[in-house]
Amino acid sequence: MLKLGFKISERTVSRYLRRRRPGSGKALQQWQTFLTNRREAIAAMDFFTLPTVTFRLLYCFFVIDHAKRRVLHCNVTPHPTAEWVCQQLQEAFPNPSRHRYAILDRDSKFNPEVVKFLESSGIELVRTSIRSPWQNGVAERWVGSVRRECFDHVIALNETHALRIAREYVAYYHQDRTHLGIGKDTPGGRPVELKLDGAVLEALPRVGGIHHRYRWKNAA
Repeated sequence: MLKLGFKISERTVSRYLRRRRPGSGKALQQWQTFLTNRREAIAAMDFFTLPTVTFRLLYCFFVIDHAKRRVLHCNVTPHPTAEWVCQQLQEAFPNPSRHRYAILDRDSKFNPEVVKFLESSGIELVRTSIRSPWQNGVAERWVGSVRRECFDHVIALNETHALRIAREYVAYYHQDRTHLGIGKDTPGGRPVELKLDGAVLEALPRVGGIHHRYRWKNAA
């Protein structure tokens, strides 16, 4: 609505959203201070699983930028070996990289070989505490978004199909989907379209028609 020139109160929108404040106390304040002060240099990474139509389990690995919520890299594999993960990190963090911190959990897939690769790239690892997903909130929110808004509505046929769907969603996420955390804009930047006389609303399908982008179209 904002990108179509309509201004709506955040209080009105918040009535339809559940708010949950994870964690509490001094630890939460210290973590939030770290994220706020270094957000331009922080990237987060994680895995989530995707079952195929034949019940084969795939692993989707992604790296996301904290400042702009931009997905730096995304790929899918049935076998997330250390060599494969290092290759993905090499593509996500070109040399030189502005990112100096990487937030990741204690998943065994982030083994010493992966740790060594990140450290040799000049990136400091910041491990989250056990059972504290809120410490990697940007990555966790992206997993929730891609599940609710994409993979809960479609089942991948195979690895190639899953990767194509994931990349279509990433393009939608960057170009069309607005985020409160970056000033109600998209990661790629999307201007506000004002309605001109005679313009009509047009819906452009995204992610195979699961989502749409709305714009004003001038009448012929």
